[in-house]
Amino acid sequence: MIIILLLFAAGLALSAFFSGSETGFYRLTRLRLVMDALTGDRSAKLMLRLANQPSLFVATALVGNNVANYLSSLAVVMGVQRWFPTSGTLGELAAPVIVAPVLFIFGELLPKNAFFAAPHRLMRRAAPVIAACVVLFAPVTLTLWALSQLARLISGRTPQEVQGTLARREIAELLDEGHEAGILLPIQRTLTQRMLAVAGQPVRNFASPAGRVVRVTTQMSKSEILRIAQRHGRTLMPVEDPAQKRKLVGYVRTIDMYLHDDNESPQPRPVTRLLDTESFLSALGKLSEADDALGHVVTAAGKTVGFVTGRELRLTLFRAQALA
Repeated sequence: MIIILLLFAAGLALSAFFSGSETGFYRLTRLRLVMDALTGDRSAKLMLRLANQPSLFVATALVGNNVANYLSSLAVVMGVQRWFPTSGTLGELAAPVIVAPVLFIFGELLPKNAFFAAPHRLMRRAAPVIAACVVLFAPVTLTLWALSQLARLISGRTPQEVQGTLARREIAELLDEGHEAGILLPIQRTLTQRMLAVAGQPVRNFASPAGRVVRVTTQMSKSEILRIAQRHGRTLMPVEDPAQKRKLVGYVRTIDMYLHDDNESPQPRPVTRLLDTESFLSALGKLSEADDALGHVVTAAGKTVGFVTGRELRLTLFRAQALA
């Protein structure tokens, strides 16, 4: 009798734990996890690692729920056979119906509501147990992980893309909450949302094609360069060296030309090399760090795709804001 009760209690406890932790996992805010992990919180670091491998956690929770259901079912069957040996088919059918409300309320409903209301606090407490279950269920979860990788190959979406989508969705929800609370102004919210929309796009989508960008040479005089800049409305222009088969040697700024006292033009500044597959946000960061240098967008083979400036990338955001 004690064994039956222990089996049922273990199944109920496991069902409550895995059902609740699954809800809590989806309710976690990645930004808060990162901040807690930076303070040295070990539980937050552990949950952050699991958040970076969602398929591993889902597989562990799936195995845990199946183990819980098996233990509960086994306990019910053993109880019927022990206490109602002559009940036959009627007892086998009635017992699950009687036990189901208990399992649903205490093994599903209450733990899910608790983890939904306080996901961070409860998940931090549950982190060591979850880690132990990840190791314990590893033989089975690895098989499920392999199946998820197969599904990824079929769908064509990588976990990084899914994680990026979830992260952007979390930030968008955070912005909506900040706007409703009056913390963010409408212009701040719209500008940030636009940033999230274009952040992952490749920089080649925003670069001016090489054939449309006017260039100057090292042999031109200061007045010639200023005249070309004024005619085409350019503040930054690539500089080529005719003696080196028109090799790109840098860029010049019109403001430097005006401030330069001599009749000769100043020395070209180095361009910032950007791969065409680099993201919008990464390119904007590099150009900002380089004092808003001219970005030279190239392929992996070194072929020129186009040119872009930090000002042009920022205008992409502000134009969207103006339209909004």
